[in-house]
Amino acid sequence: MPKGTVAIIGKPNVGKSTFFNYLVGQRLSIVEDTPGVTRDRIYGETNWRGKDFTIIDTGGIEEKKDDEINSQMRFQAELAIDLSDVIVFMTDITTGITPTDKDIALMLKKSQKPIILVCNKVDDFKKMENETYEFYNLGIGTPYPISSSHAKGIGDVLDAIYDNLPKQENEEEMPEYIKVAIIGKPNVGKSSLVNKILKENRTIVSNIAGTTRDSIDSKYENEYGKYIFIDTAGLRRHSKIEENIEKYSVLRTYLAIERADVCILMIDANDGVTDQDAKIAGKAHEAGKAVIIAINKWDEYNKENGTLENYTKIVYQKLSYLSYAPIIFISAKTGQRVEKLFNLINETSNNNATRISTPVLNEILAEAVSMVQPPTDKGKRLKVLYITQVSTKPPTFAIFVNDKKLFHFSYERYIVNKLRQEFNFKGTPIRILIRERKDK
Repeated sequence: MPKGTVAIIGKPNVGKSTFFNYLVGQRLSIVEDTPGVTRDRIYGETNWRGKDFTIIDTGGIEEKKDDEINSQMRFQAELAIDLSDVIVFMTDITTGITPTDKDIALMLKKSQKPIILVCNKVDDFKKMENETYEFYNLGIGTPYPISSSHAKGIGDVLDAIYDNLPKQENEEEMPEYIKVAIIGKPNVGKSSLVNKILKENRTIVSNIAGTTRDSIDSKYENEYGKYIFIDTAGLRRHSKIEENIEKYSVLRTYLAIERADVCILMIDANDGVTDQDAKIAGKAHEAGKAVIIAINKWDEYNKENGTLENYTKIVYQKLSYLSYAPIIFISAKTGQRVEKLFNLINETSNNNATRISTPVLNEILAEAVSMVQPPTDKGKRLKVLYITQVSTKPPTFAIFVNDKKLFHFSYERYIVNKLRQEFNFKGTPIRILIRERKDK
């Protein structure tokens, strides 16, 4: 089930980034007193009362000093509003209501989304209580007084966010659909692949990198099953992300990865694996998604004897952490091997959701330990006591040992390889949690 999304909107220098950093628990956004310093890291994950959601930290909406600048900032805010389920409208109690605040309030009310009005920089709640009443004039509702820098009043805001986040009922009603995100850098043929599968021009296809700005969902059914294909905007290299629209295209791709059951990473056969491909692949891997590597434009690639095997070897060398992901060589243009994707999608999705009983796991663990003895350090030997699966998507296992410090990464890799050998797990990452018996 996808996470809810919350956008923080407001004019510059009202404390949006300080609030954002407090929620995500780390300094992801730059915090300075200079208006408009938020540029790059604009999203993070947080949790409140057991509910996960994504926070978007936006650049401030400037006053109308220049029509072009104002339109860019407004467009940035509109994109964030479009992405969000809930909007936190942050104001500065020390300045009172400004013309920009009124302008933003009008824009937000048109969105018809839940809006939580926040008055920041309330250093003394008793003395400044009366000053919050002014903000009722914005017509948005009850203002929440907070101090982001001192972490005061934030719990009430989080409660309001929690109450307004959607339950995402629509996707829960379609558990039989496999959600497939087509990811990759611009101009590798993502939209062409979706169009070839759907047999219609559902998305715009052109040679201009970055044509697809939004994530587009397409339902599709065939003899293999039911699918929702998510065609994402391509991720440019970070240094080339100059327009606000490109920054939000990156965010849309990350959110699409979060929503997906399976990610098809498309790579241009003529370019090979680039640094940007590796970065995108890393996002899918970190998110624990099933991954298929599709080498596109294979019909255009000059081939010799052994080309396919050599190309596969090079891909796995550059994407070593995706050694579990199957590779398929396709042509979205001609349809070459496109139909074979469906069996891979089904298999990797099933593997990502696989659950194995505890007795069977411990039988395999005992066999693995007998074949390769656990390591020792300074005369103390690692004892591997017990294994159990704690979750799926991805398959996650807790291994109980006598001393976590003795559980070397190489032995963990050996256990993971043993699990893959016994249970397939093709296309899905495996996560291992090491616990000492005395751990709770």
